[in-house]
Amino acid sequence: MQRRLPAEWEPQDAVLLGWPHGGTDWVDMLDLVLPVFIRIAVEISRFEMVIIPSPDPDSVRSQLAEAGARMDRVRVHALSTNDTWARDFGPITVYQNGAPLLLDYGFNGWGLKFRACDDNQITARLQAAGAFGGCLREVPGLVLEGGSLESDGAGTLLTTNTCLLEANRNPHLDRTGLEQRLRQQLGADRVLWLEHGYLAGDDTDSHIDTLARLAPDDRIIYQSCDDPLDEHYTELTALAEELATLRTSEGQPFELLPLPWPEACYADDGHRLPATYANFLILNGAVLVPVYNSPRDELALAVISRAFSDREIIAIPCRPLIEQHGSLHCVTMQIPQGVLE
Repeated sequence: MQRRLPAEWEPQDAVLLGWPHGGTDWVDMLDLVLPVFIRIAVEISRFEMVIIPSPDPDSVRSQLAEAGARMDRVRVHALSTNDTWARDFGPITVYQNGAPLLLDYGFNGWGLKFRACDDNQITARLQAAGAFGGCLREVPGLVLEGGSLESDGAGTLLTTNTCLLEANRNPHLDRTGLEQRLRQQLGADRVLWLEHGYLAGDDTDSHIDTLARLAPDDRIIYQSCDDPLDEHYTELTALAEELATLRTSEGQPFELLPLPWPEACYADDGHRLPATYANFLILNGAVLVPVYNSPRDELALAVISRAFSDREIIAIPCRPLIEQHGSLHCVTMQIPQGVLE
């Protein structure tokens, strides 16, 4: 049995997108955040299918039609959800002997921090509703979130110790045992573990998709910090130094592309929000990049354009999204080619 976890830049059938409603933590700011989700859905529909679970599908369809989405590429399923973080409750799709297989990992609200009873059932319920065609689903028996892993599609995984080894996820496994499971279930040849990097206000225990992203041609795009007075400076400098020690499967250093440090963002109560440019979403013909009304936004777009010169680079204003401690990549999950056939 041969398995492979594809890279995000490989061909996709669709993107799974969470949707805010009155039963989510967005209840007090729906008017502010809904335009962000609508914009994301509209842009995805330009390039591929968008699949949306929502308890109010008619409202979602109406909003997207009014906004100019390609409605032939919008599929909304009537399902209850706790929240909007599709990266972590959606399926992680591998190819097994060339055919796609949905891995339905457990989602427990990032180590029992938040309710996730409905979100943990989303993949199974979407499959039962025919959202994934006839694609098979497997339950591997681990708690694992999509935002905690990066894959180059060729057997290399990139992740963080602080997330995968957090005590409320898989306490029965140490690093060696967990890595063995990842190799078996995801077809990995090697797992690169990072010890450093964090964002204030982050609930995920340092998901890799907020810090460092694998990119084509043995590149890593990472969130840097150039302000010695910022609370992140020491950890993100250590992250950059750690990334410089990593090697490709051929034993060569990765080409490192640092993202600029956005201006600090704060919630009304004064706590720091986890603004990061690393939380971008790769589509078939584009990359959607979160921006925060910062002077650094344009430089971030240029860095990502360098890594994905064959795709349209689209800025998505995501300042409202980080109010709930996630960004653009966090609310989406790519569905690789072949799943919907």
